Amino acid sequence: MSSNTASGSAPTTETERLESRYPVLAALSPPAHARLLQSAHWMRVPAGAMLFDDRQACEGFPFVVEGTVRVSKCAPSGRELPLYRVGPGETCIISSSCLLGHEDYNARGVTESDTLLMLLPKAVFDEMMAERPFRDFVFHLFAERIADLMQLIEEVAFRKLDQRLAALLLGKGRLLHVTHQQLADELGSVREIVSRLLKSFADQGLVRLGREQVEILDPAGLRRLSAEGSGKA
Repeated sequence: MSSNTASGSAPTTETERLESRYPVLAALSPPAHARLLQSAHWMRVPAGAMLFDDRQACEGFPFVVEGTVRVSKCAPSGRELPLYRVGPGETCIISSSCLLGHEDYNARGVTESDTLLMLLPKAVFDEMMAERPFRDFVFHLFAERIADLMQLIEEVAFRKLDQRLAALLLGKGRLLHVTHQQLADELGSVREIVSRLLKSFADQGLVRLGREQVEILDPAGLRRLSAEGSGKA
């Protein structure tokens, strides 16, 4: 985890929020529960902060209490492919796999909004894995994330970019306040290609483009495009 964060001991209210987000903590044995809370390292992180990066040592297991962390794989060219997001009550499988395998990070984690998290030190994470409820929790969410990543691989490998862009737009509501670059980042593409596809969508009457804004005019048309593709990109 990077050092550009504010940290310290957490008031009871934050501990209560942690336990409400992660009910598994209440299932720990009393000694393990006390050990976890005593070892907790609380961090308030501003939006846009890098929590971890490729080839960086993993210092602990993050519990997100509020906010969202985007985890991406970065190419040498600078392009990013978003892998998943970690919100309150969820876990980061990159962190857990690095801790379990004693490896460095192989992805990047950046906060998308102001984030409150609790970092469980590596040594204490190892102790908690001896507790069956905690171990089951980690591996259950690990399995869920693997399923999500398999779906992402299928999307990237077998669906054209215009289909993925149409599906992305449909998932964000009728009026999107977003830049072409942000959409490109979501898709793991480049702005120029996404801009060209959006212009094509606009020419077909599917969307109306404005400054940092996309308005969906024909949701049914986008759904057809998402399912069938246009043959472009």
